[in-house]
Amino acid sequence: MDKLQIVGGKRLNGDIKISGAKNAALPILCAGLLTAGDLELSNVPRLHDVKTMLKLLEQTGLTVDQDDERVTLNGSRIDKLEAPYELVKTMRASILVLGPLLARFGEAKVSLPGGCAIGSRPVDQHIMGLRALGAEISIEGGYIHAKCKNLKGARIRTEMITVTGTENLLMAATLAEGETVLENAAREPEVTDLANLLVAMGAKIDGIGTDRLVIQGVAELHGAKHAVISDRIEAATFLCAVAATGGDINITNTRTDIFDVALDKLRELGLQMTVSENAIRAQMNSRPHPVSFRTTEYPGFPTDMQAQFMAVNIIAGGASRVTETIFENRFMHVQEMNRLGAMIQTDGNTAFIKGVDRLVGAPVMATDLRASASLVIAAMAAEGTTVIDRIYHLDRGYDRMEAKLSAVGADVVRIK
Repeated sequence: MDKLQIVGGKRLNGDIKISGAKNAALPILCAGLLTAGDLELSNVPRLHDVKTMLKLLEQTGLTVDQDDERVTLNGSRIDKLEAPYELVKTMRASILVLGPLLARFGEAKVSLPGGCAIGSRPVDQHIMGLRALGAEISIEGGYIHAKCKNLKGARIRTEMITVTGTENLLMAATLAEGETVLENAAREPEVTDLANLLVAMGAKIDGIGTDRLVIQGVAELHGAKHAVISDRIEAATFLCAVAATGGDINITNTRTDIFDVALDKLRELGLQMTVSENAIRAQMNSRPHPVSFRTTEYPGFPTDMQAQFMAVNIIAGGASRVTETIFENRFMHVQEMNRLGAMIQTDGNTAFIKGVDRLVGAPVMATDLRASASLVIAAMAAEGTTVIDRIYHLDRGYDRMEAKLSAVGADVVRIK
């Protein structure tokens, strides 16, 4: 099992190119199931989760042609309407094949999903919505069985805001007969990116970017070309890294209009930024200021950045408070940060942080994807050497992070 060895105390200087967004790429790849035509995608990140998703799609009969960050999908030969446990168990996003397979072929069998252990994240909202569209659904032996010859439009209001639920129901509704209204829909930029692709494929969707999506079903969708949006979480993670270590970096191939709240908090930390449409120059020459925040659905502060900001707060000049409202088990990085010398106490869904003057390297263990990134940041700010175990979590969501950091001056080595 690979590990990262990090020697802290190095300032970051240079350019970092941001990859395509994992959370946009995975549903977009599943959209290839909706058409017999070619889906030509660019800016697809090279991640373990993308590799897993492509393997899952291939076993349905979908043709995959991959060349670096370009992927062409063809769904003219799909003949297996099942997502097996072996591929689904490590990645929750596998549930996103359910809606497209059911809508186009009238049947789907998908294993209940796995993924990071950061909370329950139930799929009941997916099932409720598909049943509203006319599907007969049963759960047996750990599999979701869904059947319906012709889905019919319906008004669906989910009980909670769910990103993958919105994406699954949106894809299913594009081929449902009549009008579907999705209320309380997720507004994340990655959902908008999927919706824009579906429109390019011939779908009729109004309200893109809002919490009320209106879809007029069509008989079929066709192929299209689409570039996956850049990863706002990766960009903000590297900005947190320079806020913790100091330095001068230039973030390129980014979208600065889709993470305003994180940028505001980075400025509050003391990070000096020059922001243009597709790039950010970030400079840090002082100790960070503490920032308090509360995670909420988009356009609020993203839960996927909670751990990385905490990694900066632990060395800030003062106290801060972080409240997590999205996932009930997303403070597993706290005890690992405390091993490095951080002073964090938790009470329910709130963490109380007192910034310390110095961190000292130690062996730590990654517990989930974003926790992994936060430990990398903390290790780069610490004195001495830190070894991070179980970094397969990191590979699920960051495209060659250690290579990008090494290129701007960090001392980060992957140990096989």
